[in-house]
Amino acid sequence: MSDPHRVHLARASRPAYDALEAFAKTVGDLAAEAGIDARLREIALIHSSQLNGCAYCVRVHADRAAKAGLTMDVVAQIAVWRESGVFTERERAALELTEAYVFIHEEGVPDDVYDRVGGILSEEEYVALSWLLVSINAFNRIAIAGRYPVPERPAPPTP
Repeated sequence: MSDPHRVHLARASRPAYDALEAFAKTVGDLAAEAGIDARLREIALIHSSQLNGCAYCVRVHADRAAKAGLTMDVVAQIAVWRESGVFTERERAALELTEAYVFIHEEGVPDDVYDRVGGILSEEEYVALSWLLVSINAFNRIAIAGRYPVPERPAPPTP
């Protein structure tokens, strides 16, 4: 699936990519200060990457989710969160806002979503989560445009 003729944006213009990484760190710090824990953050970032079709970022954030203590069951349920009972009210609000940001070109963040999410998350949490979503959507576009490869991982050695 990788195309050797594609420009790899992170390598081709390192200063721009470094600036995006610095932005992501700032946004991550903002989210932590606002009370967005690692579980909620990774759930939202995985879902954004799923909806955007970014296999590379799904893998990155699934790995981070595992380090944050999310089980494979929870990660597997993200794509079907509306039908699943494994997410808290806050996580469901984050997932709904995530969808609004991925499909922002359709109607912005609809008033009903804004009101519902705003009734669950504080303004500080809403702002922080919004910045996380802006950041991951940028990373998704870089990885998708560059067709970053996601090869199968070797099986772990058997004991």
